[in-house]
Amino acid sequence: MTTGLDTLSGLEQMQLIVTGELPPPAIATLLGMTVVDVAEGSATFELTPDERMMNPIGSVHGGIAATLLDSCMGCAVHTTLAPGQAYTTAQLNVHYLRAMQPGTGPVRATGTVMHRGRTQSTAEGRLYDARGKLIAHGTTTCLILSGS
Repeated sequence: MTTGLDTLSGLEQMQLIVTGELPPPAIATLLGMTVVDVAEGSATFELTPDERMMNPIGSVHGGIAATLLDSCMGCAVHTTLAPGQAYTTAQLNVHYLRAMQPGTGPVRATGTVMHRGRTQSTAEGRLYDARGKLIAHGTTTCLILSGS
């Protein structure tokens, strides 16, 4: 089944999400993430942490940072895809430096492709708070899937 999206490059698809011509990924809607910028090999997301994301110890759950980093790094890889190609995360590494708290304002995660090969790609990501302090950083390896 074709949706018409298989004729667009990954960068074209992501640009349409930024402009609102395509809906955001469901996970972005669920968490309140916004794709704010994309370019060849990079993607930036924003999210404002709130009380719904709290863990039992009183900070925002670390899975929120991991999801933001996985999303921005994966979408950075997505911007390098040819029409009909897809990707999947094969490995995700996250290094936490400080806790996120509700009320600290928007956080911003930017992913950048470090290597784009024929069958796999690697990317790095950084997550900053509203004051520009690094909250977490990570790396990913994504497998490139050819369309059939």
